Amino acid sequence: MPQYLYQAAYTPESLSAQINNPQDRFEVVGRQLEQSAGAKILAGGFSFGEYDIVAIVEAPDDTTMAAVALAIAAGGAIKVAKTTPLLSGAQWVEALKKAPSITYRPAR
Repeated sequence: MPQYLYQAAYTPESLSAQINNPQDRFEVVGRQLEQSAGAKILAGGFSFGEYDIVAIVEAPDDTTMAAVALAIAAGGAIKVAKTTPLLSGAQWVEALKKAPSITYRPAR
C-alpha cells in the first residue's frame, strides 16, 4: 500500500485547545482515519519548528490520501500542511533503472 510523509503545523487555537485538553492526537486521529478511509498512521512524532507533527501514513491510493489531507485541512486545526508520496525501495530501484531511457537535455 502506498505511503506518504504528512507534515502539519497547528493553528494557535488548536494548540491552546490541546493544552487545555492534553491527548495523543496520533491515537485519536489514527482511529478516525483507519475507520473512515482505510488509512493508517504507521509512525510519527510531535516536533517543534516549522511543523508540529510528522507522520508516515499508509493509504490505499493517492486519491484517498488527498481526501485525508483535505478533510484534515478543512477541520481548521491546521494552518499549513505538506504531503509527500514515498517510494518503496523496489520502486526507487525501478526508477533508477528507467532513468537512462528518459530523454532530457538541459538548457545551456
